[in-house]
Amino acid sequence: MLEALLSPAYLGLIGLCVGSFLNVVIYRLPVMLHRAWLSDCADQLAQEDDLRTHAGLDEAKARQLAASAAPLREALDRQPAFSLIRPASRCPHCGHALRWHENLPLLGWLRLGGKCASCKAPISPRYPFVELLTGLLFAGIAWRLGPQPSALLYCGFAAALVALAGIDWDTTLLPDSINQPLLWAGLIAASAGWIPVSLPSALIGALAGYLSLWSIYWIFKLATGKEGMGYGDFKLLAALGAWLGWQMVLPVALFASLIGAVVGIALKLRGGLREGRYVPFGPFLAGGGLAVLLIGTTEVAAWLGLQPI
Repeated sequence: MLEALLSPAYLGLIGLCVGSFLNVVIYRLPVMLHRAWLSDCADQLAQEDDLRTHAGLDEAKARQLAASAAPLREALDRQPAFSLIRPASRCPHCGHALRWHENLPLLGWLRLGGKCASCKAPISPRYPFVELLTGLLFAGIAWRLGPQPSALLYCGFAAALVALAGIDWDTTLLPDSINQPLLWAGLIAASAGWIPVSLPSALIGALAGYLSLWSIYWIFKLATGKEGMGYGDFKLLAALGAWLGWQMVLPVALFASLIGAVVGIALKLRGGLREGRYVPFGPFLAGGGLAVLLIGTTEVAAWLGLQPI
């Protein structure tokens, strides 16, 4: 029974369904974060004492600026409820609420021919791509790890990476609400013996992942006066180190650089990469982590002459 439930075919189907939910996360979580940040801004602007004390404003200017927070707060309060589950999925062009069969992973998009059933506006092919990618990743993890419970844990790991990659590609954000739980989940799984990574290896991996990119960030900033990456990248590589072990931090970075180079060249050739455009590193880090996982940590260690995992 366990072998059937953890088979590539079964986990692949589960991955299609999870991928459908990840599409929701990738689109909605950044919107939720921006609304929360605007709400925090409104709360801070309303504090006249803070404006005088910390911003150096006189009483009249502080009162004027604090008054501007009221329209922002009212506008935010008028916004309809928006979360990962509300409102129901609908067409962004005409507002058509998707019926259950239109929302089926991959099949719904194919059945509709990639167009809204109501207004016939095109539906982005990225939706079925994320679903198919997640299904293939789940199936690949089941094939690589075999019918063991750790496969389920690494499927969750892969799902989090897909969500982070999609969000970072769209917004250049790597939300702490995914990054930090992913790091702690890896450390807990290692400490409990649920994954084939020892707790010392996971701890050192988290430290090595964070500090390596943190060091590069500061060296680049001190040399150029510019920021070459965000703090979310440090946290993501720390999480990858926790899940894969310290020996895999360097291979993950190498795979990420290779994937980034290939994607960058492809974008340049297609005219999608303009001078000065910022390309986030998070999707490539996620791709590097998934590549190491699917190839196998033991195999990657052997290729690079590292200590076996």
